[in-house]
Parts: sequence; C-alpha cells; structure tokens
Amino acid sequence: MRLLRLLLLFLSFWLSHSVFKIPLKIFAGNFNASVQLDLRPLKQNEGEVQSGLSLASDPAGIVNFLDMINNLQGDSGRGYYMQMVIGTPGQTLNILVDTGSSNFAVAAAAHPYITHFYNRALSGTYQSKERAVAVKYTQGEWEGELGTDFIAIPQGPSGSITINIAAILTSEGFFLPGINWQGILGLAYPLLARPDPSVEPFFNSVVRQTGIPDVFSLQMCGAGVSASTAADPAGGSLIMGGVEPTLYQGSLWYTPVLEEWYYQVEVLKLEVGDQNLNLDCKEYNADKAIVDSGTTLLRLPANVFRAVVEAIMQTSLIEDFSAGFFDGTKLACWMRGESPWRLFPKLSIYLRATNSSQSFRITILPQLYVQPVTDIDGTLDCFRFGISRSANGLVIGATVMEGFYVIFDRAQKRVGFAVSTCAENGGVQLAEIAGPFLAEGVTSDCMGGVSLREPLMWVIVYTLMAVCVLVLMVLLILLILPCRRHRDGEITDESSLVRHRIK
Repeated sequence: MRLLRLLLLFLSFWLSHSVFKIPLKIFAGNFNASVQLDLRPLKQNEGEVQSGLSLASDPAGIVNFLDMINNLQGDSGRGYYMQMVIGTPGQTLNILVDTGSSNFAVAAAAHPYITHFYNRALSGTYQSKERAVAVKYTQGEWEGELGTDFIAIPQGPSGSITINIAAILTSEGFFLPGINWQGILGLAYPLLARPDPSVEPFFNSVVRQTGIPDVFSLQMCGAGVSASTAADPAGGSLIMGGVEPTLYQGSLWYTPVLEEWYYQVEVLKLEVGDQNLNLDCKEYNADKAIVDSGTTLLRLPANVFRAVVEAIMQTSLIEDFSAGFFDGTKLACWMRGESPWRLFPKLSIYLRATNSSQSFRITILPQLYVQPVTDIDGTLDCFRFGISRSANGLVIGATVMEGFYVIFDRAQKRVGFAVSTCAENGGVQLAEIAGPFLAEGVTSDCMGGVSLREPLMWVIVYTLMAVCVLVLMVLLILLILPCRRHRDGEITDESSLVRHRIK
C-alpha cells in the first residue's frame, strides 16, 4: 500500500512538469465556426490594436456571422445592395446599403429605371403613419409617405423585424439607369432621419428587437471591377452584430466617431506617394469628414482636391495629362492590356487613433482611384478618376472603402479599418494600413472653424422661430385684450392702445 502511494506521488510530480501536445484539427469546407461560439472571454479593450482574432462581444454569447458573408451584390459604380423581404406576404426587393443616411426607403410606385416596387396594398402588415417624408442626397431626391411593416433578411439576423419604411412615391435623379436596387437602407444615426430624429432608423430597430450588439461591419469587393461590365456584380458582406475575422487580414485600427449623425471622423493629413500635402488639418475636416458607403468616390474639399491633383500630376509618369480626366468630364484610355496604374502614386489618409496622441494610415493603390469603366471596340481600356471635388466636406466613399473591411462600432463610438481580404487584383494587394504614428503638430484641434452640423442648425432655427412666435403672441394678446372701461362705459386715454394718436 505504501509502495502504491509512493508510485502515485511520483506520477503526479512527473505529470506536473510535463508538456502535453494536443493535435489541432483543421476543418475544410463549410464548417460554421461562428455558430454558438461563446465570445465573452474574447471581449476587446477600447483602442486595442489586434492582428489576430477580432470578434465583437455578444451579450447572449452566440453569433452567426458566416451566414451573412457574401450577402451583398454590386460595385462602386452601381452601389452595393442586399436582398430583403418586406411585408406580409413577403415582397422581395434589393436595397442599397448607405452609411451616409438614416431612412429605410423603398420604391412604392413604378419608375422607368426599376423592374418592380413595394406594393403597400398587398401587404397585410403595412401601417401608414400618415406623415409625409422627403430626403435629398448629394445626388438625387425623393418624396413619399412614412409607415411601418415587417421585414426579413434572408442572409441576416433571423426573424421578422418591424421597421419604419418610407414609401417612395416620386423621385428625381435617385433611381438611375442600370441599377438593380429598388430602395435604400440608411445605416447612420437618428439625427439624420427624416422628417425628424424621432423616426427610428433601421439598425436601431434591429438592435432593439433582436438584442444583437450595436455593431455592423462592411466589406465591399468591387476593387478593379469595371463599373459598366455586364458580368455578375462583385458583391461583398454586411455583417450585423459584430466582426467576421475571415474578411480582413493584418491589424485592425479604430478612429473615434466625433459626432453621432454621420459617421464623422477626424482626418489629420493626406499624402500623395511620399509627399505630404502640408495643408492645415482643418482643411481636411472643413464642414465634416465622414465615412459613407453610399458615395461612389473619394470626395475632397476644394482646396484639398486641388492639392491632390497637383501632387499627382507632379509625381505621376504622365506628361501633359488632360485636366478633363481630373475634373470628371473625360475618360483616360490606354491600349487594351496596358496598365495605367504603374504611372500613378499611392494615396494615404491619416486618421486619429483612439489614443488621441497617435494616428494610423490607410493607403490605397492607384487601382482603387483610377477605375476601369469601359472598353472601346475591344482595343482601348478606359478609366475614370475616382476622386472628386466636394462642397460639403470630405467623404471617404467606396473608392477607399473597397480596400478595407470597415467596422462601425456604434457601441463604442468608433470606426475600424483593416485591409480587406478581397482588395486585390492580379495577386496585388490594393490597400495598406500602418501605425501607430505620433500625431505631431495636430494633437489639439483639427475641427476648429468647422461649420455647425445640420441638426444643431435645426435646433438654432427652431429656437429662433419659437422666440418669434412668442413675441407675436404677446403682441397679439396686447392687441385683442378688452379695453378697460369706467363705469359709464367710456374708453379712457389710459386704457387705449392708440392714446395720443387721436387729438
């Protein structure tokens, strides 16, 4: 018995100093690693930069992101859209994904450029709010009626969700030739909702009704795809509720959301090639700088745009290049098979990191901003300039976003960037990300002098209107107050508003 105890003691001592190697099985095919995956131990810290697994925490401990992969179709030229089923019985429509607006709106009447529309009369669950609604975009506008109905997303959160729906009855410049979508999904904050912020936006409703985390992420895979090709659209993924690590590679960097209306961020500087534009950082943020999937191009304030074009012309290998290419009025064409991208420099944007004393850099190669559009007679390949002048702020649109997996972490008020796994062309990676860099010289205020944001202007306007109404009411009361009378019924000079005027 004593010998057995000594043997067990020796065995325990040996095991405590041993190293065990456990084989890790690699599953190929369609293994769904995200289903019923407990993420609570993997919760991230604010501002942490990670190069490995990066999943959003889920209070329920369950996520199912792989079912949402490739739920988008489209490209930067025609927009990225997803399939939704609206009403009872369900009507299937393609809906454009737009992080630069907040209304969920669908065509509710025939239009020459769309194949079908949402018929409210056929839905037993549609309820009208009997409120008119209208929205103007950078390009196009529409008017309609506000209501509610059930929606389901075949490749999204399970179940039916009650959503505010704007039924588009008339529009101008909104639906365009060649598009394959019939509505728009605004994913920004309530302050941009029309007719007022009390209209709960789509994603707010999804979070409230399903309990998923207040995070969504976006991969747009149209890099290098011709905007006029007749082939199947490139597509992408809208992940609702978190981050899918198979959609990005390398480090994930976050920048703070400065104001919760658009996804407004802070741009610290721009570089063309290795050349710093050396502009005051307030120039980059004039009016605002936002991340907007519904904008096709990278849009820059006028001064910044001029500086970028001048730097490109100085550093590119093209002599006497047409100005029409840069202002968007002309295409540039090369012989079929020739690559113009080697002639153009990289373009880098520096964003403030969650650690405000640091910044990080997102870089796009020329393949993203010199974009193939069409070919002529099979002999020429023609391209457009994917950057344009803006009158209302800097917009990081699809031109840049196609290079990155972009995380809209609303729960922690930040936007994340990592290199997208689909941002490559011919084996060449089309985007880069690097950091941290010291935010030298721009550590204080790049937002100074920025014009008042639109919702704040509404508050000021409404306040002034209220004051005017109050003053008018006081004057009106003074005018209609019954005059004080003496016992004999005569109006005295003291009680008359027109005293001293009648002699």
